[in-house]
Amino acid sequence: MTSSELWTRATADRYDAEETEMSSAAVLGPTLTFLAELAEDGRALEFAIGTGRVGVPLRERGVPVTGIELSEHMAAVLRRKVDADALPVTIGDMATTVVPGEFSLVYLVYNTITNLLTQDEQVECFRNAARHLAPGGRFVIELGVPPLRFLPPGQVAVPFDVSERHLGFDTFDLVEQILVSHHFTSDGLTSDSSTNGSCTSASATNDSAGGRYRRDSSRHRYAWPAELDLMARIAGLELERRVADWDGTPFVQDSSKHISVWRKPA
Repeated sequence: MTSSELWTRATADRYDAEETEMSSAAVLGPTLTFLAELAEDGRALEFAIGTGRVGVPLRERGVPVTGIELSEHMAAVLRRKVDADALPVTIGDMATTVVPGEFSLVYLVYNTITNLLTQDEQVECFRNAARHLAPGGRFVIELGVPPLRFLPPGQVAVPFDVSERHLGFDTFDLVEQILVSHHFTSDGLTSDSSTNGSCTSASATNDSAGGRYRRDSSRHRYAWPAELDLMARIAGLELERRVADWDGTPFVQDSSKHISVWRKPA
């Protein structure tokens, strides 16, 4: 078992409702096109497949998809959408769990590699991807660039969403390379912005002058693109491409996230 925090049943049951923007055609369209092109005529393996936000529609595009998911509750939500014969899912962690066969594509989206809270575990995630890839196959990660440049001296928090229905900010431990994502969400309403794909470690409901709100928080280990490249080299993978989004926008100094593609030598 890795250090990843587990999704609860309550969090899993409300996940899709709270991620409607991330499940929209505008967001998913470029994501699915990007991944389908890399998969070519082969099979795809999604690490931390969750409720199938990406895996289910990618399969509908004709790509055979298999998933690995740590949370049985998240996998249960996925199973309501598609049966096990059509999209098999193995319960386990993305750093050590092995499934049968070879894949032309392994992918890990929505900042989820940060759920592994140590560098060693993140390295093992790369090794596990390489273990599953056929020669010439690709490993894809979607990850935000740590927003440390927005931290004035002495400040430890950076807001990423301030709206009527949701307040989100990250706090940083610069020594341990850990960030904690904090979410305050109005009861009965959904958040449409999130720095990280999970918020599972703490949850509480409180009353305020404006009504009820829910508080959630989760821990993540952030990593820089160059650090991921070194992890890939340790796993025997080579950087093939890095862009700023699923549309292929060039990755530049001011990019807030990156889509990185590493290739297993043929």
